[in-house]
Amino acid sequence: MNRTMKGALLPGDSSVRMKDFPVPEPGHGEVLIKVKSSTICGSDIRAIYREHLGKGPEGYQNVIAGHEPSGQIIAAGPGLRRFTIGDRVIVYHISGCGVCYDCRRGYMISCSSPLRAAYGWQRDGGMAEYLLAEEKDLVPLPANLSYTDGAQVACGFGTVFEALRKIEVSGADRLLITGLGPVGLATAMLARALGVRTIIGTDISQERSELARRLDLIDIALVGSEATVEAVLEATDGLGVERSVDCSGSDAARQLAVRATREWGRIALVGEGGTLGFSPSPDLIHGQKTIFGSWVTSIWRMEELVEKLAAWELHPDRLVTHRFSLARCAEAYALMAEGRCGKVAVCFDEELSGAGGSEVFR
Repeated sequence: MNRTMKGALLPGDSSVRMKDFPVPEPGHGEVLIKVKSSTICGSDIRAIYREHLGKGPEGYQNVIAGHEPSGQIIAAGPGLRRFTIGDRVIVYHISGCGVCYDCRRGYMISCSSPLRAAYGWQRDGGMAEYLLAEEKDLVPLPANLSYTDGAQVACGFGTVFEALRKIEVSGADRLLITGLGPVGLATAMLARALGVRTIIGTDISQERSELARRLDLIDIALVGSEATVEAVLEATDGLGVERSVDCSGSDAARQLAVRATREWGRIALVGEGGTLGFSPSPDLIHGQKTIFGSWVTSIWRMEELVEKLAAWELHPDRLVTHRFSLARCAEAYALMAEGRCGKVAVCFDEELSGAGGSEVFR
Protein backbone atom coordinates (compact mmCIF):
# COMPACT_ATOMS: atom_id res chain seq x y z
CA MET A 1 0.00 0.00 0.00
CA ASN A 2 1.14 3.54 -0.71
CA ARG A 3 2.00 4.91 2.72
CA THR A 4 0.72 8.38 1.91
CA MET A 5 -2.73 9.47 0.85
CA LYS A 6 -4.51 12.57 -0.41
CA GLY A 7 -6.98 14.32 1.86
CA ALA A 8 -9.11 17.49 1.63
CA LEU A 9 -9.00 20.33 4.15
CA LEU A 10 -11.45 23.25 4.29
CA PRO A 11 -9.64 26.55 5.04
CA GLY A 12 -12.93 28.42 5.50
CA ASP A 13 -12.66 30.75 2.52
CA SER A 14 -14.89 28.81 0.09
CA SER A 15 -11.99 26.72 -1.13
CA VAL A 16 -10.52 23.23 -0.68
CA ARG A 17 -6.88 22.48 0.05
CA MET A 18 -5.52 19.06 -0.90
CA LYS A 19 -2.67 17.71 1.20
CA ASP A 20 -0.63 14.53 1.58
CA PHE A 21 -1.14 12.58 4.81
CA PRO A 22 0.41 9.38 6.11
CA VAL A 23 -1.91 6.38 5.85
CA PRO A 24 -2.95 5.71 9.48
CA GLU A 25 -2.34 2.41 11.24
CA PRO A 26 -5.29 0.95 13.18
CA GLY A 27 -4.79 0.43 16.90
CA HIS A 28 -6.81 -1.56 19.42
CA GLY A 29 -10.50 -1.57 18.46
CA GLU A 30 -9.82 0.42 15.28
CA VAL A 31 -10.11 -0.31 11.56
CA LEU A 32 -8.66 1.22 8.41
CA ILE A 33 -11.34 1.83 5.81
CA LYS A 34 -10.77 2.23 2.08
CA VAL A 35 -13.21 5.05 1.38
CA LYS A 36 -15.55 4.30 -1.51
CA SER A 37 -17.96 7.23 -1.30
CA SER A 38 -18.15 10.40 0.79
CA THR A 39 -21.07 12.76 0.31
CA ILE A 40 -21.22 16.47 1.16
CA CYS A 41 -23.61 17.70 3.87
CA GLY A 42 -25.22 21.12 4.03
CA SER A 43 -23.73 21.55 7.51
CA ASP A 44 -20.26 21.39 5.95
CA ILE A 45 -21.15 24.34 3.74
CA ARG A 46 -22.92 26.32 6.47
CA ALA A 47 -20.38 25.94 9.27
CA ILE A 48 -17.03 25.11 7.63
CA TYR A 49 -16.68 25.70 3.89
CA ARG A 50 -17.60 29.38 3.62
CA GLU A 51 -16.36 30.33 7.09
CA HIS A 52 -15.40 28.44 10.22
CA LEU A 53 -18.50 29.45 12.14
CA GLY A 54 -19.00 26.34 14.23
CA LYS A 55 -18.41 26.26 17.96
CA GLY A 56 -18.40 23.31 20.37
CA PRO A 57 -19.63 20.19 18.56
CA GLU A 58 -19.45 22.08 15.26
CA GLY A 59 -15.99 23.51 15.85
CA TYR A 60 -13.85 22.47 12.88
CA GLN A 61 -10.29 21.56 13.90
CA ASN A 62 -8.57 21.68 10.48
CA VAL A 63 -8.85 17.93 10.00
CA ILE A 64 -9.64 16.00 6.82
CA ALA A 65 -13.19 16.98 5.95
CA GLY A 66 -16.21 14.78 5.32
CA HIS A 67 -18.63 13.29 7.85
CA GLU A 68 -20.66 11.12 5.47
CA PRO A 69 -18.27 8.26 4.56
CA SER A 70 -18.79 4.68 3.53
CA GLY A 71 -16.21 2.09 2.51
CA GLN A 72 -14.58 -1.28 3.07
CA ILE A 73 -12.37 -2.42 5.95
CA ILE A 74 -8.90 -3.27 4.63
CA ALA A 75 -6.92 -3.49 7.88
CA ALA A 76 -7.81 -4.01 11.54
CA GLY A 77 -6.17 -3.61 14.91
CA PRO A 78 -6.50 -6.13 17.73
CA GLY A 79 -9.61 -6.42 19.87
CA LEU A 80 -12.36 -6.33 17.24
CA ARG A 81 -15.61 -7.97 18.36
CA ARG A 82 -17.95 -7.79 15.37
CA PHE A 83 -16.36 -6.51 12.18
CA THR A 84 -13.48 -7.90 10.15
CA ILE A 85 -11.35 -7.20 7.07
CA GLY A 86 -13.47 -7.12 3.93
CA ASP A 87 -16.65 -5.87 5.59
CA ARG A 88 -18.61 -3.09 3.89
CA VAL A 89 -19.44 -0.38 6.44
CA ILE A 90 -20.97 3.01 7.11
CA VAL A 91 -19.38 5.27 9.71
CA TYR A 92 -21.67 6.90 12.30
CA HIS A 93 -20.03 10.26 12.16
CA ILE A 94 -19.68 11.10 15.84
CA SER A 95 -17.29 9.10 17.96
CA GLY A 96 -18.55 9.53 21.51
CA CYS A 97 -16.96 8.62 24.82
CA GLY A 98 -19.08 5.45 24.96
CA VAL A 99 -19.91 5.60 28.66
CA CYS A 100 -22.04 8.72 29.23
CA TYR A 101 -25.86 8.60 29.39
CA ASP A 102 -26.37 9.64 25.76
CA CYS A 103 -23.70 7.31 24.36
CA ARG A 104 -25.21 4.38 26.25
CA ARG A 105 -28.51 5.17 24.55
CA GLY A 106 -26.73 5.22 21.18
CA TYR A 107 -26.98 9.00 20.72
CA MET A 108 -23.30 9.85 20.42
CA ILE A 109 -24.39 13.06 18.68
CA SER A 110 -25.40 14.31 22.15
CA CYS A 111 -22.26 13.16 23.97
CA SER A 112 -20.97 16.04 26.08
CA SER A 113 -17.65 14.46 27.06
CA PRO A 114 -14.41 16.22 26.00
CA LEU A 115 -13.55 12.89 24.38
CA ARG A 116 -16.34 13.37 21.80
CA ALA A 117 -14.93 13.90 18.30
CA ALA A 118 -16.89 14.01 15.05
CA TYR A 119 -15.37 12.65 11.87
CA GLY A 120 -14.66 15.53 9.52
CA TRP A 121 -14.96 18.09 12.33
CA GLN A 122 -12.58 17.21 15.16
CA ARG A 123 -11.00 14.03 13.76
CA ASP A 124 -10.11 13.06 10.20
CA GLY A 125 -13.12 12.35 8.00
CA GLY A 126 -13.97 10.74 4.70
CA MET A 127 -12.64 13.16 2.07
CA ALA A 128 -9.50 11.04 1.70
CA GLU A 129 -8.45 7.71 0.27
CA TYR A 130 -8.45 6.03 3.68
CA LEU A 131 -10.18 6.62 7.01
CA LEU A 132 -9.25 5.43 10.50
CA ALA A 133 -12.38 4.60 12.51
CA GLU A 134 -13.35 2.95 15.77
CA GLU A 135 -15.27 -0.31 15.53
CA LYS A 136 -18.00 1.00 17.84
CA ASP A 137 -18.81 3.70 15.26
CA LEU A 138 -19.54 1.28 12.40
CA VAL A 139 -22.81 0.11 10.87
CA PRO A 140 -22.81 -2.83 8.42
CA LEU A 141 -23.70 -2.04 4.79
CA PRO A 142 -25.75 -4.80 3.11
CA ALA A 143 -24.62 -6.09 -0.28
CA ASN A 144 -27.70 -4.79 -2.13
CA LEU A 145 -26.95 -1.17 -1.12
CA SER A 146 -24.23 0.83 -2.82
CA TYR A 147 -21.50 2.65 -0.95
CA THR A 148 -23.13 5.93 -2.01
CA ASP A 149 -26.40 4.70 -0.51
CA GLY A 150 -24.46 4.08 2.70
CA ALA A 151 -22.70 7.43 2.69
CA GLN A 152 -26.04 9.24 2.74
CA VAL A 153 -27.30 7.12 5.63
CA ALA A 154 -24.27 8.35 7.62
CA CYS A 155 -25.96 11.70 8.18
CA GLY A 156 -28.85 12.94 6.03
CA PHE A 157 -31.06 9.87 5.80
CA GLY A 158 -30.38 8.92 9.41
CA THR A 159 -31.35 12.42 10.51
CA VAL A 160 -34.58 12.29 8.52
CA PHE A 161 -35.52 8.81 9.70
CA GLU A 162 -35.16 9.92 13.33
CA ALA A 163 -37.39 12.96 12.74
CA LEU A 164 -40.08 10.97 10.94
CA ARG A 165 -40.12 8.42 13.76
CA LYS A 166 -40.49 11.20 16.34
CA ILE A 167 -43.54 12.70 14.64
CA GLU A 168 -44.89 9.20 13.91
CA VAL A 169 -45.76 9.55 10.23
CA SER A 170 -48.05 6.95 8.71
CA GLY A 171 -50.36 6.28 5.80
CA ALA A 172 -53.01 8.38 7.54
CA ASP A 173 -50.97 11.54 7.10
CA ARG A 174 -50.39 14.33 4.64
CA LEU A 175 -46.90 15.77 4.98
CA LEU A 176 -45.44 19.21 4.30
CA ILE A 177 -41.69 19.45 3.69
CA THR A 178 -40.20 22.93 3.73
CA GLY A 179 -36.84 22.95 1.95
CA LEU A 180 -36.12 20.52 -0.91
CA GLY A 181 -32.37 20.25 -0.67
CA PRO A 182 -30.86 16.78 -0.15
CA VAL A 183 -32.35 16.47 3.37
CA GLY A 184 -35.80 17.48 2.15
CA LEU A 185 -35.58 15.00 -0.73
CA ALA A 186 -34.52 12.28 1.71
CA THR A 187 -37.54 13.17 3.86
CA ALA A 188 -39.85 12.72 0.89
CA MET A 189 -38.27 9.41 -0.12
CA LEU A 190 -38.54 7.90 3.36
CA ALA A 191 -42.00 9.34 4.03
CA ARG A 192 -43.28 7.72 0.86
CA ALA A 193 -41.78 4.38 1.94
CA LEU A 194 -43.50 4.77 5.33
CA GLY A 195 -46.87 5.18 3.59
CA VAL A 196 -47.53 8.93 3.68
CA ARG A 197 -50.38 9.53 1.23
CA THR A 198 -49.76 13.12 0.10
CA ILE A 199 -46.47 15.02 0.16
CA ILE A 200 -46.31 18.78 -0.37
CA GLY A 201 -42.85 20.26 -0.90
CA THR A 202 -41.74 23.89 -0.82
CA ASP A 203 -38.49 25.59 -1.79
CA ILE A 204 -37.26 28.94 -3.07
CA SER A 205 -35.22 27.12 -5.74
CA GLN A 206 -36.94 26.24 -8.99
CA GLU A 207 -34.17 23.73 -9.77
CA ARG A 208 -34.63 21.79 -6.53
CA SER A 209 -38.41 21.77 -6.86
CA GLU A 210 -38.12 20.43 -10.40
CA LEU A 211 -35.70 17.72 -9.23
CA ALA A 212 -38.20 16.61 -6.56
CA ARG A 213 -40.95 16.39 -9.19
CA ARG A 214 -38.68 14.61 -11.68
CA LEU A 215 -37.82 11.98 -9.08
CA ASP A 216 -41.55 11.61 -8.30
CA LEU A 217 -40.92 12.31 -4.62
CA ILE A 218 -43.61 14.93 -4.03
CA ASP A 219 -47.21 15.31 -5.13
CA ILE A 220 -47.45 19.11 -4.95
CA ALA A 221 -44.60 21.60 -5.37
CA LEU A 222 -44.89 25.18 -4.11
CA VAL A 223 -42.03 27.42 -5.24
CA GLY A 224 -41.07 30.73 -3.65
CA SER A 225 -44.07 33.00 -3.11
CA GLU A 226 -46.46 30.13 -3.93
CA ALA A 227 -45.59 28.59 -0.55
CA THR A 228 -48.28 30.05 1.67
CA VAL A 229 -50.56 28.72 4.39
CA GLU A 230 -53.51 29.33 2.05
CA ALA A 231 -51.95 27.20 -0.69
CA VAL A 232 -51.39 24.32 1.73
CA LEU A 233 -54.94 24.61 3.08
CA GLU A 234 -56.33 24.56 -0.46
CA ALA A 235 -54.43 21.33 -1.14
CA THR A 236 -55.68 19.68 2.07
CA ASP A 237 -59.44 20.32 2.03
CA GLY A 238 -58.99 23.43 4.15
CA LEU A 239 -57.61 21.45 7.09
CA GLY A 240 -53.83 21.64 6.85
CA VAL A 241 -51.34 18.78 6.97
CA GLU A 242 -51.14 16.26 9.79
CA ARG A 243 -47.33 16.33 9.84
CA SER A 244 -44.62 18.74 8.67
CA VAL A 245 -40.82 18.74 8.58
CA ASP A 246 -38.68 21.83 8.14
CA CYS A 247 -35.40 21.10 6.36
CA SER A 248 -34.62 24.68 5.38
CA GLY A 249 -33.45 26.51 8.50
CA SER A 250 -35.44 29.50 7.21
CA ASP A 251 -37.64 31.51 9.56
CA ALA A 252 -40.36 31.99 6.94
CA ALA A 253 -40.39 28.30 6.02
CA ARG A 254 -40.52 27.24 9.67
CA GLN A 255 -43.45 29.58 10.25
CA LEU A 256 -45.21 27.98 7.29
CA ALA A 257 -44.54 24.50 8.68
CA VAL A 258 -46.10 25.47 12.02
CA ARG A 259 -49.10 27.38 10.70
CA ALA A 260 -49.97 24.99 7.87
CA THR A 261 -50.13 22.03 10.26
CA ARG A 262 -53.66 21.23 11.41
CA GLU A 263 -54.89 20.91 14.99
CA TRP A 264 -53.18 18.13 16.99
CA GLY A 265 -50.50 17.91 14.31
CA ARG A 266 -46.77 17.39 14.74
CA ILE A 267 -43.86 19.41 13.39
CA ALA A 268 -40.18 18.39 13.24
CA LEU A 269 -37.39 20.93 12.92
CA VAL A 270 -34.35 19.42 11.18
CA GLY A 271 -32.76 22.31 9.26
CA GLU A 272 -29.95 23.99 11.21
CA GLY A 273 -29.40 27.69 11.90
CA GLY A 274 -31.78 30.61 11.57
CA THR A 275 -34.63 31.64 13.85
CA LEU A 276 -38.31 30.91 14.35
CA GLY A 277 -40.79 33.67 15.11
CA PHE A 278 -44.40 32.78 15.86
CA SER A 279 -47.26 33.61 18.21
CA PRO A 280 -47.56 30.71 20.66
CA SER A 281 -51.28 30.99 21.38
CA PRO A 282 -52.79 31.03 17.86
CA ASP A 283 -49.97 29.15 16.14
CA LEU A 284 -49.31 26.38 18.64
CA ILE A 285 -51.20 26.29 21.93
CA HIS A 286 -54.76 26.69 20.67
CA GLY A 287 -54.12 24.14 17.93
CA GLN A 288 -52.69 21.62 20.41
CA LYS A 289 -49.66 21.18 18.13
CA THR A 290 -46.30 19.69 19.06
CA ILE A 291 -42.88 20.79 17.77
CA PHE A 292 -39.98 18.33 17.90
CA GLY A 293 -36.34 19.24 17.57
CA SER A 294 -34.37 16.42 15.96
CA TRP A 295 -30.57 16.29 15.74
CA VAL A 296 -29.04 13.45 13.68
CA THR A 297 -30.00 10.01 15.08
CA SER A 298 -28.78 7.15 17.24
CA ILE A 299 -26.53 4.41 15.95
CA TRP A 300 -29.16 1.75 16.69
CA ARG A 301 -31.78 3.61 14.68
CA MET A 302 -29.27 4.09 11.85
CA GLU A 303 -28.77 0.32 11.78
CA GLU A 304 -32.56 -0.14 11.73
CA LEU A 305 -32.79 2.24 8.78
CA VAL A 306 -30.13 0.35 6.83
CA GLU A 307 -32.04 -2.91 7.34
CA LYS A 308 -35.23 -1.27 6.08
CA LEU A 309 -33.55 0.30 3.03
CA ALA A 310 -32.19 -3.11 2.08
CA ALA A 311 -35.57 -4.80 2.57
CA TRP A 312 -37.44 -2.06 0.71
CA GLU A 313 -34.77 -1.96 -2.03
CA LEU A 314 -34.78 1.79 -1.58
CA HIS A 315 -31.65 3.55 -2.80
CA PRO A 316 -30.62 6.96 -1.43
CA ASP A 317 -28.10 7.31 -4.28
CA ARG A 318 -31.06 8.27 -6.49
CA LEU A 319 -30.69 11.74 -4.97
CA VAL A 320 -27.08 12.13 -6.16
CA THR A 321 -26.96 14.42 -9.17
CA HIS A 322 -23.17 14.86 -9.39
CA ARG A 323 -20.20 12.60 -8.63
CA PHE A 324 -16.61 13.83 -8.49
CA SER A 325 -13.26 12.16 -8.08
CA LEU A 326 -11.19 13.20 -5.06
CA ALA A 327 -8.91 15.17 -7.39
CA ARG A 328 -11.91 17.38 -8.23
CA CYS A 329 -13.10 17.75 -4.66
CA ALA A 330 -12.95 21.56 -4.85
CA GLU A 331 -15.51 21.55 -7.68
CA ALA A 332 -17.76 19.27 -5.66
CA TYR A 333 -17.87 21.65 -2.69
CA ALA A 334 -18.35 24.70 -4.91
CA LEU A 335 -21.31 23.09 -6.63
CA MET A 336 -22.91 22.06 -3.36
CA ALA A 337 -22.47 25.59 -2.02
CA GLU A 338 -24.52 26.98 -4.93
CA GLY A 339 -27.60 25.18 -3.56
CA ARG A 340 -29.13 24.32 -6.93
CA CYS A 341 -28.37 20.61 -7.19
CA GLY A 342 -29.24 17.37 -5.46
CA LYS A 343 -26.72 15.44 -3.41
CA VAL A 344 -23.03 15.69 -4.38
CA ALA A 345 -20.69 12.75 -3.83
CA VAL A 346 -16.92 12.30 -3.95
CA CYS A 347 -16.42 8.73 -5.13
CA PHE A 348 -13.69 6.18 -5.64
CA ASP A 349 -13.34 3.06 -7.77
CA GLU A 350 -16.61 1.45 -8.90
CA GLU A 351 -18.72 4.10 -7.14
CA LEU A 352 -17.44 6.71 -9.58
CA SER A 353 -18.04 4.61 -12.68
CA GLY A 354 -21.38 3.16 -11.58
CA ALA A 355 -23.10 6.52 -11.51
CA GLY A 356 -26.50 5.81 -13.04
CA GLY A 357 -28.09 9.14 -13.93
CA SER A 358 -25.52 11.28 -12.11
CA GLU A 359 -23.10 13.56 -13.88
CA VAL A 360 -19.55 12.29 -13.41
CA PHE A 361 -16.44 14.42 -13.07
CA ARG A 362 -13.20 12.51 -12.94
